[in-house]
Amino acid sequence: MSKLEAIEREIQALPREHALELQDWLADFLEDQAELNPEFVARIERGKADLREGRARVEKHGAA
Repeated sequence: MSKLEAIEREIQALPREHALELQDWLADFLEDQAELNPEFVARIERGKADLREGRARVEKHGAA
C-alpha cells in the first residue's frame, strides 16, 4: 500500500466534521504553495468570469 493510499484510508475513517476541517486546511495549504505568477492569476480571473457568465465545464473522471 502506498503512502497516499494509507492517507486516503485514514481520511475515509474520519468523522465528517474532521474531514471538512481537513478539506479547508488542504485548500489553504495548496493555495499557499501555488506560485501566483501573472499567468496563473489571469487564468483564475478568466475562470471567475466564465462562472459569472454561466460558462462552465464539468469533467468526469473514472467510471462510477
